[in-house]
Amino acid sequence: MYKEEKNVNNISRKELLDILFDLLRKHNITLSTAESCTGGLIAGAITSLAGISSYYKEGFVTYANEAKNKHLNVPEHILENHGAVSHQTAFYMVRGLVKNTGADVGVAVTGIAGPGGGSQEKPVGLVYISTCAKDDVTVTKNIFSGDRENVRNMTVDMALKLLIEKIEEKF
Repeated sequence: MYKEEKNVNNISRKELLDILFDLLRKHNITLSTAESCTGGLIAGAITSLAGISSYYKEGFVTYANEAKNKHLNVPEHILENHGAVSHQTAFYMVRGLVKNTGADVGVAVTGIAGPGGGSQEKPVGLVYISTCAKDDVTVTKNIFSGDRENVRNMTVDMALKLLIEKIEEKF
């Protein structure tokens, strides 16, 4: 399922993190993360919360295709045929993440933060964000604008927002 880019500028990252933490506590569920283009920024944001260790299991930074395959079970043929930045790769990333960590919910991101690396088919700012809870995977396609730092920060905020939505939907 695809969703269009949403505006996360109307709520601060701190508020998103507080909402996420409250939901994890309320439902007593665990979370794991898998990141490519954000390089650990999502995990860093989540682990900035005091007390989160009861709910945050682990995170992977799977920048290379080999890491996506090794740690998240993304099939080699998916990476070869669709590329690291694709709906299919994001789907397998989050599915493998939840399976391998035993977390109740997971979020994974893969994209092109720039400034280089983009193409007409896959422009700079293209990011796929996937969430999984109770075997239900949602993948969103986003195109963020701005420089590398902006794309990465918008990805973190959107990932937190989509994670909150997935928890609210499934728990």
